[in-house]
Amino acid sequence: MSLEAALRYHQSMQSTVGNTRQTTGHPSGFRTYDSRLEPIAAKVFAQERLSADDGLALYASRDVLAVGWLANHVRERMHGDVTYFNVNRHINPTNVCVAACKLCAFGRKKGDAGSYTMALDEAWATAASGYTEAVTEFHIVGGLHPDLPLEFFLDLVRGLKERFPKVHIKAFTMVEIAFLAKRAKLTIKQTLEKLRDAGVDSMPGGGAEIFTHRVRSIICDHKIDGEEWLETARLAHKMGFRSNATMLYGHIEYDEDRVDHLLKLRALQDETGGFQTFIPLAFHPENTPLDHLPVTTGLTDIRQIAVSRLLLDNFAHIKAYWQMLTPKIAQIALRFGADDLDGTVIEEKIYHDAGATTPQGMTRKELCRLITEAGRVPVERDTLYHAVTRTEDSFTVAV
Repeated sequence: MSLEAALRYHQSMQSTVGNTRQTTGHPSGFRTYDSRLEPIAAKVFAQERLSADDGLALYASRDVLAVGWLANHVRERMHGDVTYFNVNRHINPTNVCVAACKLCAFGRKKGDAGSYTMALDEAWATAASGYTEAVTEFHIVGGLHPDLPLEFFLDLVRGLKERFPKVHIKAFTMVEIAFLAKRAKLTIKQTLEKLRDAGVDSMPGGGAEIFTHRVRSIICDHKIDGEEWLETARLAHKMGFRSNATMLYGHIEYDEDRVDHLLKLRALQDETGGFQTFIPLAFHPENTPLDHLPVTTGLTDIRQIAVSRLLLDNFAHIKAYWQMLTPKIAQIALRFGADDLDGTVIEEKIYHDAGATTPQGMTRKELCRLITEAGRVPVERDTLYHAVTRTEDSFTVAV
């Protein structure tokens, strides 16, 4: 049964069991048997901001189809049937990391089996190996290497810009930037200025994990804290950088932690307007110190997409990251609030080291098929959400 058919069945069943379930109509056709969702729905239709209590109610509701219906209403109000994707290439220059985060299966200590650090020529060759599909973005993240100086990363970016001048460089999480600044004995602002001058165009959203101290002190106590992550993003935005934002869910956090995280991102977006996309990241416990935890269920994943869309009213885009969710769940997420599927990726290391079994990459054709079969309209974008128009051997970006 398709998701649309499931929604129709859900609504028809509610209309026939009014004696046992409370249902209240709206001009839009919304129905729910969870009375806690009624005032939330009224806010959504009036385009009013939801509160922390509303967020907790959305997480607690057993009527996940109604939660998804509301999120899809907002998604279609903002984007109609359009679903975005891009042609990108992931580059992870090193997995050597001084941190020992319990959430991570990617990082290695220097000299450990499986550790690696690319030479600059190797990193540039890795970038070139995925360039046949006319990549519009290089996505660069890695470990917190104890020896590599800031200049190594500046040279990496400069070399990419020289070789691929049309490709947007989305590089270095807020955690990496703060680490590089500390090692170079520079301020965050000075470090950002050097990265900008080298050719960094925007930042990914990783390293945010969960902002609350209780959770962060357990899963990633070697990283900057939540307030430092937000402050680094604030400085980057004020300098003109755009960035993404993430949240890692499905480990030891509570609903209250998730709501707190989302509302802190929303508050910073009110202040700077610098976030482009929010990406909920499902925790993969395999090969981590937390491998005793269960993996997230599909229901948890699509609910998280929906709640994110409803609480983050000032974020233009919600991404269903197919690499972590699986392509099938990502398709369903396009009816639960998501309007972006990420990109072709080519090769992804971080989540596959943690046991992800999804393909390492997809072609443009495969992504378009996923989107079309979900009843949406695929639109290729660049990093800044300008539409990309392709011919046989070139592309142009609408600005």
